[in-house]
Amino acid sequence: MSGIDEFLVEAMAISGALGVALVDWTSGLAVATAGAGPGGDHEAGAVEVAELARVVLLHRSFADPVGSESAPEDLILSTPGCYHLIRFLPALLDATLLLHLRLDRGGANLALARRQLHSIGQGLVDR
Repeated sequence: MSGIDEFLVEAMAISGALGVALVDWTSGLAVATAGAGPGGDHEAGAVEVAELARVVLLHRSFADPVGSESAPEDLILSTPGCYHLIRFLPALLDATLLLHLRLDRGGANLALARRQLHSIGQGLVDR
């Protein structure tokens, strides 16, 4: 998985970025990280974001009502000081990876960050 570091650097260049992790949502393993982890710990953050991803991916309540079996593309979770963007990477390693980007609410443009993370994720998949 060479070249992942350049995608992490690109994610950290997003305005307001605090930290980013490439996470295997089936195991909770942080495959690669950059910046600060949630609570200072990327590994604990990876486990927690993997739990959230499993809930969303494995329960039909979150399926697209218009589509037949479409999986979620991303999640946005907001806290008082932070946005969490979770981008699923469906074509990479049997669809078990996701990108978790944490953003400072005061310095981030959520819509732009979402578009940029989508582009970064697509770059990883196309690689």
